[in-house]
Amino acid sequence: MKPYLLSMAVGLLVGVIYALFQVRSPAPPVIALVGLLGILVGEQIPPLVKQWVAKPSVATSWLHHQVKPHMFGELPQCASAKERHRA
Repeated sequence: MKPYLLSMAVGLLVGVIYALFQVRSPAPPVIALVGLLGILVGEQIPPLVKQWVAKPSVATSWLHHQVKPHMFGELPQCASAKERHRA
């Protein structure tokens, strides 16, 4: 969460600097950012549907361990990669 707050703070600072110099921001319009959010959410739908159809024998929190980290910037990893990273 801290990197997101830092990113927001830096963005606000740059916005203030742009306003002081009366420069237009090169950032994309809000509609484009909403579209990017739609893409991010949409790419999570097929794995979620596959999980519901597969009916795994082991009850695990797939949504919490795979979708949530990816939605907030961390790409999903296989279990062996996580174990190697911890070692």
